Amino acid sequence: MKELRPVGILATGSYTPERVLTNFDLEKMVETSDEWIVTRTGIRERRISAPDQASSDLAYEAAKKALAKAKISPEELDMIIVATVTPDMMFPSTACILQEKLGASRAAALDVSAACTGFLYGIATGSQFIANGMYRYVLVVGVETLSKITNYKDRNTCVLFGDGAGAALLGPVGEGFGFQAFELGADGSGGPLLCQPAGGSRIPASSESVEKNLHYISMTGSEVFKFAVRVMNSATEAVLEKSGTSKEAIDLLVPHQANKRIIDAAIQRFGLSEDKVAINLDRYGNMSSASIPVALDEAVEEGRLKEGDNVVLVGFGGGLTWGAALLKWSTTPA
Repeated sequence: MKELRPVGILATGSYTPERVLTNFDLEKMVETSDEWIVTRTGIRERRISAPDQASSDLAYEAAKKALAKAKISPEELDMIIVATVTPDMMFPSTACILQEKLGASRAAALDVSAACTGFLYGIATGSQFIANGMYRYVLVVGVETLSKITNYKDRNTCVLFGDGAGAALLGPVGEGFGFQAFELGADGSGGPLLCQPAGGSRIPASSESVEKNLHYISMTGSEVFKFAVRVMNSATEAVLEKSGTSKEAIDLLVPHQANKRIIDAAIQRFGLSEDKVAINLDRYGNMSSASIPVALDEAVEEGRLKEGDNVVLVGFGGGLTWGAALLKWSTTPA
């Protein structure tokens, strides 16, 4: 049996739009308050893409930064995976649009749709192509323009979501480094709890679907919250067990940025201090598949990671889906 190559994240990059939408701005739009939002979610502001900015535009900016840090040209990319639920269009894939923008003419390209768990599904998929020797460099981008499908008359959802993009360049790393374990899961029976009802083949776009607001995000918040707390813990425990790593050995936890109370529950469960957790949802809100890679990139830029650190990435989202990854940090190519 062929021996698998160790795979890690060689470089990261992120981009968020210029426009800031604060809680005080939302107070003028719906019946809510800064205090209510902060107390229940921890979110203070979020970024909103410009009317002419599509997901591929945000992804392009994040991807350029990751490639520049790694000193890798777009022509060297073997594959591009874009995780998103807000693609530029139904087809072609946003990954194909990004491939053309970058000039990555050699790269295969595909989209992954796993909502807020999308980036984790993307890196788990991309790493396999490198591990088995088929490819050397895979670019994974988590990107969302959720403001395009958010109903700003629905106070239960509009306070939560924001736009952004985070990228990770995957490649071979030294023995003992890189991804040590993955945990992916799904429960399709919970799909209706968090979805965009219309726009697909089930409910194609029509004047009626638009009038009924079926093209916006629909969420049963209380049920999603309970699910999130449960799987955030179980997915983290699973990758720790698979990799033989103790919770005390976690150097940095990078959770999906959905709600501060969900993150706090994980911090308490694993006995972590906040300096070992990447938290930025106060500034960006929930960016779905972009949350984890943006938080990871900011942690890298802040110098919070060093060679050999144990990093846990964990998320959950519509589907319902969940995932986690544990890697021994190294940006040194094999």
